[in-house]
Amino acid sequence: MIDSHVRQAYAARASEYTAILGSIDDMHVLDRNRVELWAQQISGRIIDVGCGPGHWTDFIHRLGADISGIDLVPEFVESARRRFPDVSFQVNSLRALHEADETLDGVLAWYSLIHLTPGELPPVLAEIARVLSPQGHLLVGFFDGDPGEPFDHAVTTAYYVAVDHMSSLLNDAGFDVTDVETRQDPGSRPHAAICAILR
Repeated sequence: MIDSHVRQAYAARASEYTAILGSIDDMHVLDRNRVELWAQQISGRIIDVGCGPGHWTDFIHRLGADISGIDLVPEFVESARRRFPDVSFQVNSLRALHEADETLDGVLAWYSLIHLTPGELPPVLAEIARVLSPQGHLLVGFFDGDPGEPFDHAVTTAYYVAVDHMSSLLNDAGFDVTDVETRQDPGSRPHAAICAILR
């Protein structure tokens, strides 16, 4: 099963990953600004799906938001709980979120969809839509490129998604895209971020 493969791949490198990318100070300043502006629009509950080491969850928590983090990898969740004891973290798959229908006001999916094959994206976006209340906010970060093209991510196989394609998938899942950002930093794969609101 793909979840099991991804979980094992990240579990094997969780400490290394956290040491390299587990601090908000290691994140691009434009990404910090993007996430902060997005979070400040939201007055209710937020979950950070695929929170990894938990640094983005803690960042948003320190802005005063009501946020919790979930991740597939127990090693990430255990580490995040130690590092950020004031924030709630749980082991959970974004394929079946432990949230009731229409109970959230925001979902952050920051590079947490990148290991999904093209066919897996629609049901996961539908699951995110299920837990969001009408007019709920979604922020997705991903690698911009030919839809479904795989590449050798540092941990395990990941996939590009073109902005237009992701926008279309979001529309099909019931979202209205409100903002799109793309960026190509030297030495990095093309970045994209999309803000959307559930209809």
